Amino acid sequence: MQVEVAVSTETEVKVKIEEAEDFIGQLQTLKPEILSVRHFEDNHLFDYPDGRLRACHCLIRVRYAQGECKLTFKGPPRAESVFKIREELETKLENGEILCRIFEKVGLRKWFRYQKYRREFQLEGVTVAVDETPIGDYVEFEGHEEKIYALARKMRVDPDRFLKDSYYALYMQYCQQKNMVPGDMVF
Repeated sequence: MQVEVAVSTETEVKVKIEEAEDFIGQLQTLKPEILSVRHFEDNHLFDYPDGRLRACHCLIRVRYAQGECKLTFKGPPRAESVFKIREELETKLENGEILCRIFEKVGLRKWFRYQKYRREFQLEGVTVAVDETPIGDYVEFEGHEEKIYALARKMRVDPDRFLKDSYYALYMQYCQQKNMVPGDMVF
């Protein structure tokens, strides 16, 4: 039995926002479709002890959210774009805890954990995720580049504010600015 796997390409940017509620209020004036109400997400990143996945800018994540668990692989981002563009493979898991134990048995280890509260919307072909994190509020725009630019213009978000950084990178910057010893980004 041969199973076909659809390869997905993720195109996204983050933007630091002052206040999630203010941004959502502005977004609501455009009448987006609500994809998910505010929910808690707990994310666990895995790598080999030598850090080979991080070294090539790849990611393996186990995410717990809304009573479900998902496994995600993200390939290295393309360097030449304003957007973070990369391969993304994702599947639902029946039991995330068992998978985490399997990872440990084959030599992977959890190296970073981050949490956030997320709300998701769909508007004009763009998924808009509003994230409340321990280091502040962010919005992620995901979709086709031109549609992200168009929606950002409508929302008066200057493309100069676009960030390609991961939450890990943003957390490390935050810790450096606050002179904090990094650990996990949890509430």
